[in-house]
Amino acid sequence: MGFGQGVSGLNAAASNLDVIGNNIANANTVGYKQSSAQFADVYAGSMVGLGTRVNSVVQSFNNGNISTTGNNLDVAISNGNGFFRLTNTDGSVYYSRNGQFQRMDDGRLVNASGLQVTGYPAGTTAGGVAPQPIVISNAQMPPQATNNIKAQFQLDSRSAVPTSVFTSTPTTVPPVSPDSTMFSYSTAMTVYDSLGNKQQLTAYFGKSVLAGPPVTQAPINASGGNDWTMNVTDSSGNVLQTVTLSFDNNGTLVSPTPTTMPSVTLPAANGAKAMTAQLNLTGTTQFGADNDPKSIVQNGYTSGSLLGFAVQSDGTILGSFSNEQTKSLGQIAMAAFGNVQGLKPEGNNVWSATGASGQELLGTAGGSMGTLQSNAVEDSNVDLSGQLVNLIVAQRNYQANAQTIKAQDTIMQTLVNL
Repeated sequence: MGFGQGVSGLNAAASNLDVIGNNIANANTVGYKQSSAQFADVYAGSMVGLGTRVNSVVQSFNNGNISTTGNNLDVAISNGNGFFRLTNTDGSVYYSRNGQFQRMDDGRLVNASGLQVTGYPAGTTAGGVAPQPIVISNAQMPPQATNNIKAQFQLDSRSAVPTSVFTSTPTTVPPVSPDSTMFSYSTAMTVYDSLGNKQQLTAYFGKSVLAGPPVTQAPINASGGNDWTMNVTDSSGNVLQTVTLSFDNNGTLVSPTPTTMPSVTLPAANGAKAMTAQLNLTGTTQFGADNDPKSIVQNGYTSGSLLGFAVQSDGTILGSFSNEQTKSLGQIAMAAFGNVQGLKPEGNNVWSATGASGQELLGTAGGSMGTLQSNAVEDSNVDLSGQLVNLIVAQRNYQANAQTIKAQDTIMQTLVNL
C-alpha cells in the first residue's frame, strides 16, 4: 500500500489553503481579483487513482464594489472589463484595475509603484496615435482672440428719435464724443485681443437713420416697422462698424439676416494682431418694453493658469483654469483582452499580457470597457464570508488526507508485526 494519494491530497489541500489565505489577506486591496484553486485527478494509466494535483489557479474578474474616497486622482472602473494601461521606464506594459494615481512634480500620472498611466494627448483620439504616458502640464493656457459675438438686444419702440446725427471722432480737434442727443440707448461689450487683453466696445442705438435734419417721428420702413442705427466704437471712441437694424411691425428683426450679419474689426495695437469678430444679432427685438441687453456672449478669453482637474466618465482629464475656462488635458487609455484568464499576475496590483491572454485591445472608457468614476476606487471582489467557509472546508480536506496517511501507516505497522 502506498502513501502517494494521501501525500498528493495534502499538497493540494495546502495549495488550496494558500490560495484562500491570499484572498483573505487581499480583502482590502484595491482592484484585487480573488482566486480559486482547481484540482485534477491523477491516474497515469492505473485503474486506481494516484491522487490529485492543483490543475490551475484562476482569478475571478467580476467587478468589485465602488467606494468613494474624495481624492480626485482616485479613479474606479465601473461596470466593465477594461484595464488601466501602465508602462515602466523601460517600456514594459502592465495592466491594472487599481486606479489610485498620483501626479508627480513633472506632471506625469503614476500609480503607487511608479508605473506611468498611458493615454492620448489632448486633441487626438484612440486609434489616431499610440497611447503614451500622460503628462498634466502646468503650462499657462494661451489666450483666444474673440472672433464671434452673439448679442441679443431688446430695443424700446417707444424711444424718441435722436435729435442729432451720431458722431464720434476722438482724433479731431476738438474731439467729438457721442452725447444723449445722438442715441437712445448704449451698452458695453467686452472682447479679447490675440494677447488676451480685455478690450471694451460700446454699442450705441438710435431710432431711425438720420440723413439730414432731425425728424420727430421715425419713418416706416418697407416691412412696416422701424429702422435703428447701431454704431460700435472702441474704447477710444473710434467707430468700428455702423449697422442698420430693420424691424417689422411685429418687432422682429428682418435685416440684417443671419447670412448678412456684419463683422467688427479692431486694428492691431500694443503687440496684438488685428481682431475681426463676426457680430450675430439674431433674436434682437423691438417691443414696447425697456431697452435691455438680453444676452451678450463672445468666445474670447485671456490666458489662465491651471487650478485643478478632474477625470470624466470617458477618461478625459478636464482642467479648470483661472480664466474660467476648461480644457481637455488628455484622455486615459483602456485595454481589454479576449481571455483575461491568460493574464499573468505580476504583483503590485498589475498583470502582464501573455500569448494565452491575446493581444491588448485598446480603446477608451465606455461600452464593454466600463466607465470611469473619479473620487472613487474599485474594492477587492473577495467575498470574505465565502472565503472563511472555504477555509473551513479546505482545513477539513487537509485533515481527511492526513487521516488516510495515518490509516495506511497503521496497516503498514500491522503487516510489519506479522
